[in-house]
Amino acid sequence: MKILIRILQFLIGALFIFSGFIKAVDPLGTSYKMHDYFTAFQNDWPSLKLLWDFMSTYSTQLAVFMLVLELALGFALIIGWNRKFTLWLTLALMLFFTFLTGYTYLSGYTMEHWYKPSTWVFNAKDMKVTDCGCFGDFIKLKPYTSFYKDCILDFLILVLLIWNAKMYSLFRDRFGNIVVGLGTFAAYLFCLSNYYWGLPMIDFRPYAVGKNIKEGMQLPPGAIKDSIAMVFIYEKDGKQVELTTSQLGGIDSTFKFVDRKDVVIREGDHPLIHDFTINSVDGTDITDDVLNMDRVFLLVANEISNSNRKVQNKVNDFVALCHKEGIDFIGMTSSSPKEVDVFRHDHNSMFDYYYTDATTLKTMIRSNPGLMLLKKGTVVAMWHHRNFPTFDAVKQEYLK
Repeated sequence: MKILIRILQFLIGALFIFSGFIKAVDPLGTSYKMHDYFTAFQNDWPSLKLLWDFMSTYSTQLAVFMLVLELALGFALIIGWNRKFTLWLTLALMLFFTFLTGYTYLSGYTMEHWYKPSTWVFNAKDMKVTDCGCFGDFIKLKPYTSFYKDCILDFLILVLLIWNAKMYSLFRDRFGNIVVGLGTFAAYLFCLSNYYWGLPMIDFRPYAVGKNIKEGMQLPPGAIKDSIAMVFIYEKDGKQVELTTSQLGGIDSTFKFVDRKDVVIREGDHPLIHDFTINSVDGTDITDDVLNMDRVFLLVANEISNSNRKVQNKVNDFVALCHKEGIDFIGMTSSSPKEVDVFRHDHNSMFDYYYTDATTLKTMIRSNPGLMLLKKGTVVAMWHHRNFPTFDAVKQEYLK
């Protein structure tokens, strides 16, 4: 029994470190996912709107806290530090994760009353948040897989709590305090280095350096297409119900036909990049033009009003040299044209901004603003605004 408990102690600790590390290389990705949850919570529990607004405002800080805690607990479990305290904290964090994954998965169920008797029906499109983000962009788990995985971990952590005396401890408490404290601080610095001071050290996103955006927008060979079914809409007792062809035999004269439509009953494969478009202020789509350019710099500024202002003079100098060398430079934002005009006037920006979906921009680069260099649609390099390059340095390395 002692051997089994110690193996379990190591495996759970290693899983926490692995999960925490995968998310800690991209804390903003976790922040965006938490923001999605808080937005969904506002719709389901509007009486707590002030709380969800507060949580959304500080979603980045909350994400960093959660990631540091996850890494610290995984490390503490492996070395057997302060066993009961560590296990209770681990269980609390795991229950929080279980709530999120359960919310993601179970929100896909709706009660269908036209069945006799009424029954719960699952539809993936009804889920409030489509991806829990348990392992960031590295591994995409199905919602039900994440939920069941968390339930199993809850049980295993309870097993460790019951038999915690059989767990091993590598250090005495006093020295263990120092080791865990240093490990926690290192985890915090690691998170900061991946969003505040620079870009993620490991990039799992489809816009990573070396990726071709045009290729990412295409389905791979052998991809499975969506399965489409014909659905009939009937009205009964003042309510509309949707019936498949096989269910039509179970209705009677009290059902009144309303309409027919085609619906996706099983989603097929999707391109890694499925929402990348660039539009001018008048709505002209210039996506293909940009992706076919020999060289083009993209300054990505999602919410332009929150774009770092200190770097704008460096941007202007960079743009002037680009124009001198005949190299294209455009801005990309999701803000309104009015906000863009005010921002350009305030900072004497001598380049045009084009418009792209906010989620796409946040996925492209974890910096506001962030600079990307494309060559015929391939991401050659990218820079955080805190490490904004000089044109001469970029020219020497990438523009020869």
